[in-house]
Amino acid sequence: MDSAPAGPRRPNARGQGERLREEIVTAAVRMLGERTDEAMSLRAVARALSISPTSVYLYFPDRGALVLAAMQRCHEDMLRAATEAEGRHTDPAARLRARILAQAAWAQANPGLYKVMHESEVSRQPGMPFKEAVLAGTVAAVQDCMDAGLAPAGDALTVALDLRAAVVGTLSLRINEPGLPWPPLAEQVGRFLTGLVGLPQP
Repeated sequence: MDSAPAGPRRPNARGQGERLREEIVTAAVRMLGERTDEAMSLRAVARALSISPTSVYLYFPDRGALVLAAMQRCHEDMLRAATEAEGRHTDPAARLRARILAQAAWAQANPGLYKVMHESEVSRQPGMPFKEAVLAGTVAAVQDCMDAGLAPAGDALTVALDLRAAVVGTLSLRINEPGLPWPPLAEQVGRFLTGLVGLPQP
């Protein structure tokens, strides 16, 4: 069932179109987190904000474009959390571990959004450079560990991709199969970092 209207809305003042766009994306993010992308519609977003569907179409020509914008917002939020966590440490190994655990914590706090980001049809579309920023940060963190002698020298991109596959895989499985006897996530991530990156156990 679509979200109930939020009540009469006063029109945005002149020059506040960007604010409305951000409100539309925020509403889309909320709905995606609750329903997954298959259940969200532009009309539902319009009703939630008490605006006309035409107002949504002014910024997003179709549902895919709006889901894409919502995904970009989610990736940026997750990346911000990872960067902030990484910045609390100076040791390269601790920085990488904090980065991965922060991304994992974001996924566990937003399981519906994480499914859209990694399992939806929209997530497989080309032309999403914001995804590359998450990977680039992990590559840099892995390279720092190698440069510091904390991990064996090698191709940081390959190692980061292996690590990404392991982390995304376990997070998706935990979301989709919560009844399995999963070990503590921090312990599992620690094993990934040891086995894939070569870091010593903390």
